[in-house]
Amino acid sequence: MAGEIAEVSLQHTWDALAHQPESVLIDVRTVPEWQFVGLPNLAPIGKQVITISWAHYPNVPNHSFVDEVVAAGIDPDAPVYLLCRSGARSRSAAAALQQRGFSHCFNVTEGFEGAADGAGHRLGGWKGAGLPWHQS
Repeated sequence: MAGEIAEVSLQHTWDALAHQPESVLIDVRTVPEWQFVGLPNLAPIGKQVITISWAHYPNVPNHSFVDEVVAAGIDPDAPVYLLCRSGARSRSAAAALQQRGFSHCFNVTEGFEGAADGAGHRLGGWKGAGLPWHQS
């Protein structure tokens, strides 16, 4: 039975990815976000981010999300960290994986860009924390 999704910080996520060889990071944002906003860079810890959209741009649900995760060969018992822009889509994606038997799903609460400020700017998240990232 599915339980609550654990909410984890950016630093917790980085440390887990660096020290748990079986752990993975799935970025659930859209292709335009990956291309124009950037992606986490896990090369310094010898890993690659897995990119599987929870929804396709502009806002079309990806009904095959869980099947794509399974097809990527991710072990259902591995720690799976899910990241989106600010933590909402990734929470839903984590819940969907948990319902399909993935036992250790974590939502990265601040996401890649963080919450919007009063002016609508996103200055936090993975990028704002100074964690490695790259942009194409």
